[in-house]
Amino acid sequence: MTGSRKRNIAAAALAAALMLTACGGDTAVFDLTPAAEAHELLANQPAGLVVLDVRTPQEYGEGHIAGATNIDFYEPDFVRMLDALDKEQPYFVYCRSGNRSARAVDAMRDLGFAEVYELEGGILTWLEAGLPVES
Repeated sequence: MTGSRKRNIAAAALAAALMLTACGGDTAVFDLTPAAEAHELLANQPAGLVVLDVRTPQEYGEGHIAGATNIDFYEPDFVRMLDALDKEQPYFVYCRSGNRSARAVDAMRDLGFAEVYELEGGILTWLEAGLPVES
């Protein structure tokens, strides 16, 4: 299968998932997304997609995915900061290796978020795939 065909299939699957989410009412989407699919997701962002980097401000400053908002997982009021976000917006969450983002996504699930994508393996896999970051 060609790379172009794989991308088209991934985009179609993502579109179908987004349509089901929009039409399904109570159907929440929580997806662990490999780097290549995450890059495709960000290139064809669902309306209102918020990119959350849950690393420390120092890590964020060393390089982050374009457009990311930094909310430090280690802040004592991290869950309260998540709770203040619009739970109907779609979110793409990542950290360094996937540990903090997995725990953040669990909290988001508990808080009632509707649509959350998590970068599998964190920004380390993003960088290993040769995908861009900004400082």
